[in-house]
Amino acid sequence: MRKDELSLSEALKCAYERLDNGLLLASAGSDGRRNIMTIGWGLIGVLWREPVFMVAVRDSRYTHELIEETNEFTVNIPRDDMGEAVNISGNVSGRDHDKFKETGLTAVDAKTVQAPIVSECLIHFECKVVGKTQVTPGKLSKEVLQDCYPRDDYHTLYYGKILSVYGEQC
Repeated sequence: MRKDELSLSEALKCAYERLDNGLLLASAGSDGRRNIMTIGWGLIGVLWREPVFMVAVRDSRYTHELIEETNEFTVNIPRDDMGEAVNISGNVSGRDHDKFKETGLTAVDAKTVQAPIVSECLIHFECKVVGKTQVTPGKLSKEVLQDCYPRDDYHTLYYGKILSVYGEQC
């Protein structure tokens, strides 16, 4: 499939419409190891006068380790028929599984970052980390703590400057 540059507004609409079904966050280690994980939380907007995609990654995740090494990631918007691959990517660890191999998805070199894109996806956001924040319990409501952090496994919020957006129309 042909991958064209897209306006941020075109890509945003598609990302917001599909976030509840899960997006694929791809990362790579400094030695070239590649991984994908499913995300259901994310924010897209303008921060520090730059377009950013904020993703939340629990510190215990393999993806966290890889982003910490390279400060780069991609967010990939799956097609409607990719539900099983999205499910697998969210339920096994990249430390123990080659999720690209197990899902049949294809890792392709991105244009501007070391992290790969997922070829089968509709749209790709290439991001460079420009900031990060550690979620801390003292800053959250009791409801959020009970609902999202019953095991005290907090997230790092990565603010990725969007360097490139391309793909197909949704």
